[in-house]
Amino acid sequence: MRLRDVVLFLVVAVVGTRWIPAAAAVGPGAIVLWLLAGATFFLPLAFTVVELSSRYPDEGGLYVWTRRAFGDFAGFMTAWMYWASCLVYFPGVLYFVAGNVQFVAGERLASHVPAPAFYLGVTLAGLALALIPNLLGLSVGKWLHNAGAVASWAAVALLVATGTACWVRFGPATRFEAAALLPAIGMKEAVLCAAIAFAFGGLEASSFMGDEIRDARRTVPRAILIAGALITVVYLLGTVAILLALPAGEVSGLLGIAQAMERAGLRLGVPALAPASAALIAVGGIGMAGAWLASTARLPFVAGVDRLLPESFGRVHPRWGVPHVALLWQAAGAALFALLGQAGSTVRGAYDALVSMGVITYFLPFLVMFAALIRLQREPAGPEVVRVPGGRPVAIAIAALGMTTTAAALALAVIPPQGEARPGLAVLKVVGSSLALIAAGAWLYRSGSRRRRGGGPGVAPARPTATGGR
Repeated sequence: MRLRDVVLFLVVAVVGTRWIPAAAAVGPGAIVLWLLAGATFFLPLAFTVVELSSRYPDEGGLYVWTRRAFGDFAGFMTAWMYWASCLVYFPGVLYFVAGNVQFVAGERLASHVPAPAFYLGVTLAGLALALIPNLLGLSVGKWLHNAGAVASWAAVALLVATGTACWVRFGPATRFEAAALLPAIGMKEAVLCAAIAFAFGGLEASSFMGDEIRDARRTVPRAILIAGALITVVYLLGTVAILLALPAGEVSGLLGIAQAMERAGLRLGVPALAPASAALIAVGGIGMAGAWLASTARLPFVAGVDRLLPESFGRVHPRWGVPHVALLWQAAGAALFALLGQAGSTVRGAYDALVSMGVITYFLPFLVMFAALIRLQREPAGPEVVRVPGGRPVAIAIAALGMTTTAAALALAVIPPQGEARPGLAVLKVVGSSLALIAAGAWLYRSGSRRRRGGGPGVAPARPTATGGR
């Protein structure tokens, strides 16, 4: 993968168009929330990934860093929870895709199929579409990632152009007064801050594929800087565009962009805007799922090579050069969580539960990763390492800021959304599933440790490279 491929990969891995309407629903104050999340989480994450990926560019990324800082158990559990977060993340992304597919298909199709069954069907089909190109190697899979990035950009560009046209012809649907830019301080806004911080996650994903990136030590930091600027602009422009086209009180978190485009299309006399944007968002969501499948499958692959997971996870397909066992297990696990998330819930309840579970399981590893940046400051850094500006004291301060934001987001993610019909069940799903995943990881580590002790003197075999057909 070249610099262009890594930039596009990061954009599609990070930019979630579903977060734009979720932020826009609180009004112009969302602009301040985006900037706040960018300063307190996105920048610490970017600096952390740049330095650690520059210090240790080996394939495995976060797993390698935390194991080096805190030992095998911490490294395994960090990688396990990160990998497990994708099992609930994929269904959440693809539920959002399903909403847009239903929007494109129209009410006639939706009326013939129960909504939960329709959403599950699209989710499973989306998983298959995300999986198959990645099984054929990154030389094939990268085209899905690139297509997803381009589709996401096109959807936001169309939204911005439409919002601007509505503003010019009819005036803004939402007034951007100075007082409105200060977000209200309430539970809704606090919970949204956790989701917005989650929306900025993903820069670390490229580091999992260090062996598949040309000159990773130079390419990854440059790609993070370029992609970071693009990602921030996309989120801010998208949020403003929705508010120009639609009053904040009418924005839906699940279908906000398509809804805004429908309203704007009717006003402008171009009804095709809504299905066109919904189709682009659906392609972008599938590309995002494919990008995350490609990157996070490298975590169980490396753990399989180290014999902390069954050795089959460390196998590379002889023809396509990918960790096919890890990819298949990850897709199967995501399908299972899609089914569990729907149990006893409406479509909206299932989506909210999946988002909350994703935030918790995804952010727990970040606590360890930020702590690893602090601990690894004691190791010497050669001239080839890209350090945090200001060196050791600034790196420690930035990591501490990232840990604080992450801890706050974890606490807020447990709170059920307003209007949840069964809040007790929602909390039980989120907390119970997260604890079950932690317990499963600890059991797997214990089993893997026994496997390593029984297989020799404890020295892992030479590590193959998942070249992905590069």
